[in-house]
Amino acid sequence: MSITLIEKDNGYKDGFSEFIKNFASADPDWLKSIREEGISTFAELGFPTTRNEDWRFTNVAPIARSAFEISRNGYIEPSPEDLTKFMFEGSTSAALVFINGNYAQGLSRTESLPQGVIVSSLTEALRDHGELVRQHLAKYADIKDEAFTALNNAFFVDGGFIYIPSGTVLENPVHLLYVSAPTEKPGVASPRNLIIAEENAQANVVEQYVSLEESVYLSNVVTELVVGENSTLGHYLIECESKKSFNVSTLRVEQGRNSNIRSHSVLLGGAIVRNNVHPVLAGEGCDSLINGLFLPSGRQHMDNYMKVEHVSPHSDSRQFYNGILDGHSRGVFHGRIIVHEDAQKTDAKQTNRNLLLSDHAQIDTKPQLEIYADDVKCTHGATIGQIDEDAIFYLRSRGISQVASRDIILNAFTNETLDSMNVESVKNYCSALVADWFSQRKSENNK
Repeated sequence: MSITLIEKDNGYKDGFSEFIKNFASADPDWLKSIREEGISTFAELGFPTTRNEDWRFTNVAPIARSAFEISRNGYIEPSPEDLTKFMFEGSTSAALVFINGNYAQGLSRTESLPQGVIVSSLTEALRDHGELVRQHLAKYADIKDEAFTALNNAFFVDGGFIYIPSGTVLENPVHLLYVSAPTEKPGVASPRNLIIAEENAQANVVEQYVSLEESVYLSNVVTELVVGENSTLGHYLIECESKKSFNVSTLRVEQGRNSNIRSHSVLLGGAIVRNNVHPVLAGEGCDSLINGLFLPSGRQHMDNYMKVEHVSPHSDSRQFYNGILDGHSRGVFHGRIIVHEDAQKTDAKQTNRNLLLSDHAQIDTKPQLEIYADDVKCTHGATIGQIDEDAIFYLRSRGISQVASRDIILNAFTNETLDSMNVESVKNYCSALVADWFSQRKSENNK
């Protein structure tokens, strides 16, 4: 069974009717209401355009005019050996694998979890833990102004569900691996992840998006992350999909009192990529790190939209995003820090640094502060430039070659992001991806 979605066909509404009948007929009534609200909101909003301030640097017309197919089959499921290159050295607490948005139980592993921890597909969680899912699903991610989130609410098929009970510490990360396998027609996957950490819990979660071949498809991802009082959670997004694909991902974080979150993003693939990160520091004494690295080349377009909301007092947030752009690529960093009236004693910092390796590469950066409290400390800054020739000269004067000097500077720049990752196996994996990116650039430039 497959369904084709195209915007001009009644704003996806016709496809939605088929979707409900063939993919979501067994949903409980409360979930059907979420889906109905999602498609209605999307029909009102439509795809965002460059007239929308939050999207003015990113044209999603190639997505809007494309037809995408939702399907449960029509592809060859990869073998475990095919997925080896996407795995990390070292242990993971569990690994869930999804092929074109569909849960692949035979390729997944959920054994040996501590008592009370739940790691399953969202479909299984709806069946086995329906009330827990109902308490949190679609309670945080905004659909009023976010068309892609509304679209995900309407059409998600499955995703990861992680529940960490009070006082539990997961020593090893949970790995959510989303694999795009080639299909006859461009497909669309709408992964929906729900991660709940109760009070005094600790864990790390990795979301990884990869492709088996270069093909056209859309990944429209929404992850809701609920972090309880005094809990610490690390979230890693690794995106290295087909350079013909489109990826829109939204991470919405709800932080309880004295909680700590660490968000890390590494973006390498995709023709058009939009990375939304929206933590809300709802409880007093929260701490939040938003850390990212994006590496577009060719004609890739990568847009990073950060929205950090301080709601309660005595909270700290740090944003550090670095970009290296080559070829005719374009990058975007739009960072908003919103300090609400009651969020006194807020300490927030936002930094965006960008290196352009080509005269044709382009970056648009827009740091932004909205402060409604009077006792805060907030700073923001952005830099754009090329490799410092004085630094090259200094290294060459010490007997280091031109190529090696350039590599040293670029590695130092990327390590500012990678060194903040506290899961060694994930950091090493990302370091290898970045090294491979540099190697490809060097090879292409030498042709």
